[in-house]
Amino acid sequence: MRQLPSPESQRIFAPGLLADQVALITGGGSGIGLATAIEMTRLGARVAICGRTFDKLVAARAEIVAATGVAEDRVHIAACDIREPEQVTALVAGVVEAFGGVDILLNNAGGQFPSPAQLISPNGFAAVVKNNLIGTFHVTREVANQSMIPRKRGRIINVIANIYRGFPGMAHTGAARAGVENLTMSLAVEWSQFGIQVNAVAPGVILSTGTKRYPPEILDRAVRKTPAKRAGTVDEVAASIIFLASPAADFITGATLRIDGGQALWGDAWELPD
Repeated sequence: MRQLPSPESQRIFAPGLLADQVALITGGGSGIGLATAIEMTRLGARVAICGRTFDKLVAARAEIVAATGVAEDRVHIAACDIREPEQVTALVAGVVEAFGGVDILLNNAGGQFPSPAQLISPNGFAAVVKNNLIGTFHVTREVANQSMIPRKRGRIINVIANIYRGFPGMAHTGAARAGVENLTMSLAVEWSQFGIQVNAVAPGVILSTGTKRYPPEILDRAVRKTPAKRAGTVDEVAASIIFLASPAADFITGATLRIDGGQALWGDAWELPD
């Protein structure tokens, strides 16, 4: 594997870039969500993070405070299962009450498991779609209705995946993430009248808490089939997300930014028998 860039090399944004902004990050307790929360806080934003496990969020808030030196009250935490609409409504209401509104929404929460399609149970398929697609819509709709539409401004960034030649080996999440990409394009048009920009990022192989759960042979194969010949880092993904949340992306909406080292363009993603 080629040498990974240092986290410091991704910190290219002007101090205060996100001052006076409020960001809500789902799945903010680890991985891409936590890396983005740290960098947004460093750039001046007040950040709300959610996840299903409260103790994990407490630890994440401590990590954000330690990394950035901000006061603890600039990081709002709330346990929430995004699959449950009532919990999502309460989550967004709590952030609006604590910080006055939401300027940036990062839909990062999700989950899946590797499996050939014929072995995925109906419940397993439904659970992944409910989490990755339906849960994303619940959060997006609530943030729009409770904050962004009334205030006529907002940035929404959805984290999807490298789905551009199918997603063999994880057909459930491929279907769900493709749905989120279409939702991104649809809402970019519908909500343009409200000053809301909606974009997505599509990470390839990223070294994070999520990929650590996959069998090593799957990760090794994916890296070999990436033209850059290495995995990406959570800090590289966070930098791209912050670009889309920044004034530099004012004329970008309905787009998906691939962060995959060229993986979508080359290499077989699924080994077929002769």
